[in-house]
Amino acid sequence: SHERVCQYIAKESNSLVVSVGYRLAPEHKYPAAYEDCLSATQHFLQHLQHYAVDPARVTVCGDSAGGNLAAAVSQTLAGRSDLPRLRAQILIYPGLQALDFNLPSYQQNRGVPLLFQERAVFYSLQYVQGDTSNLEEILEGSHIPPDMWLKYRKWVNPD
Repeated sequence: SHERVCQYIAKESNSLVVSVGYRLAPEHKYPAAYEDCLSATQHFLQHLQHYAVDPARVTVCGDSAGGNLAAAVSQTLAGRSDLPRLRAQILIYPGLQALDFNLPSYQQNRGVPLLFQERAVFYSLQYVQGDTSNLEEILEGSHIPPDMWLKYRKWVNPD
């Protein structure tokens, strides 16, 4: 689905673009997609000389679920001293938190295609658990225990 976009980015930035075809939910639940992306990135970083890539210029990028995966791979590799460091990560409307789907951005964009609020939760559930049985509970915000809300409200809140 992203081949033409990747070709455009490669051409316009005079870069090599590697696109990972990771396993998709709901057939393959978390962590399948993450493992695919991490494995592909590690392999690429271990073989940069084969592709004539400068180790100081490697960036990961993703949109939506791919943005989540790019962030997770970046965090995993950040502490690795046996691989070149990633130069940057480009995250395009990434799914980065599942504590509160009622934050201002979800309210402001709740009816904006492609990712309506309910659809965002639906796909998040497909990715994590492979079913959407608790969709309403998550939309209401009742899926998080009160002690966890207290712990994370400093970072995840409308302010």
